[in-house]
Amino acid sequence: MSGIFEQLGIGFGVAFTPLNLLVAAIGSFFGTIVGVLPGLGPINGVAMLIPIAFAMNLPPETSLILLAAVYVGAEYGGRITSILLNVPGEAAAVMTTLDGYPLARQGLANVALSISAWSSFVGSLIGVIGIVFFAPVLANWALAFGPAEYFVLMVFAFCALTSLLGDQPVKGVLAAMIGLAISTVGVDANSGVYRYTFDHPNLSDGIAFVVVVIGLFAVAEMLQMLENSLTGVSIDVPPSTRKMFNFKELVFTWWSTLRASVMGFFIGVLPGAGASVASAVTYAYEKKHYENRDPDAKFGRGDLRGLAAPEAANNSAATGSFIPMLTLGVPGSGTTAVMMGALSLYNITPGPVLFDQQPQLVWGLIASLFVANLMLLFMNIPMVRVFASMLKVPPWLLVPGILTISFVGVFALHSATFDLGLVVAIGVIGYILRKMGLPMPPLVLGVVLGEMMEQNLRRALSITNGELGILFQSPISIGLWIAAVVVIVAPSLYRRFKTTK
Repeated sequence: MSGIFEQLGIGFGVAFTPLNLLVAAIGSFFGTIVGVLPGLGPINGVAMLIPIAFAMNLPPETSLILLAAVYVGAEYGGRITSILLNVPGEAAAVMTTLDGYPLARQGLANVALSISAWSSFVGSLIGVIGIVFFAPVLANWALAFGPAEYFVLMVFAFCALTSLLGDQPVKGVLAAMIGLAISTVGVDANSGVYRYTFDHPNLSDGIAFVVVVIGLFAVAEMLQMLENSLTGVSIDVPPSTRKMFNFKELVFTWWSTLRASVMGFFIGVLPGAGASVASAVTYAYEKKHYENRDPDAKFGRGDLRGLAAPEAANNSAATGSFIPMLTLGVPGSGTTAVMMGALSLYNITPGPVLFDQQPQLVWGLIASLFVANLMLLFMNIPMVRVFASMLKVPPWLLVPGILTISFVGVFALHSATFDLGLVVAIGVIGYILRKMGLPMPPLVLGVVLGEMMEQNLRRALSITNGELGILFQSPISIGLWIAAVVVIVAPSLYRRFKTTK
């Protein structure tokens, strides 16, 4: 234990140098802006800064601190447009829209923004503490997850998502199936067969997540606004009269924040699981947990716990994803995969010996995550009113403005006008699906997890020449299957028991 604190002291010595403090502040601010802008996300934010950091001849630990600050800042920033405009800034913020936007429509935009910033801070802080004390142990635990275990984990995520489907689970399942279908578009990585491309070369790489999320949320939201203006229906988001959350609301959300932070961290440690899975699973758990106990729970209609949980989870998961990168040399998420590429520019290979060979880099990074999170908290709380001032912009000007920024992000993907047409088409389809009552979060989760599910299932079956038994062999797989059955069956059994009591 004393050795850990000694190494952490070395890390803070690195983090508190003037250059690294400046870099952490710049990265935190830039990351927040990246998170706010729909279509960019942490991967693009980190990728944009790699050539700049390398061209400036920054030391490797300084470059890594910059990129990590951007990563964490983007996770903070993704919540802002989710709450204010119902347009998630990045994939992990989709769950934030479920209760964040209803809270903003109730005149609690400032409260929602500030409590989500606090939850993000707590989630990141717990994630960093977990890295300090449990990195080697959790790295070995993550190694126990093979392709079969990952596939079952994705199945469990979808089963947990059934709690988000309300009174019409069939529509939710249909939405998830549509998302999975979208994820199969493109060239099959194993056989090279073109799937659902209709002989169009622009679809050979599949449909990018940015295109889907901008279409389903930004474009569909604008079409909904247009319909409201034509029919005379006004859906206003009133300005908030309060500056931030109060102590009662902090206590109200505390246990949800803490539980989601811990759960999100363990999910984030799993290579490839990511913040999107963490936010979906923790939201589903909190919804089930409180709706069975609290008759006043308003999940999906503006419950602060439904906002705090996914925000804490996606930030702790993002922080936890550094563990497999640093200890195993395996990227924990798409963003850490890009960061590993940045380290390769310095001829540094992450892995088990990195803690011994590059202690200043590793512990400097860990210490800088503490510093960056404090910076982000003190940066985001005072700026709540600045962010909320977006609501003062007339909707006829604000929504097209966000849509324009989103289209720029979509065009930047491949510099192809085809993507712009595709995002409009998906927006129209998303608008129709909304009118039919299909929920969007299951669809988005299907897009996010579809490719990962398919690849892990294929790898698992290739090990046993097609035998499905591998999906039920390991204790981890069995435990996840049991958990998946429980989250499906338990609510109906509880309701039946409650009615017969």
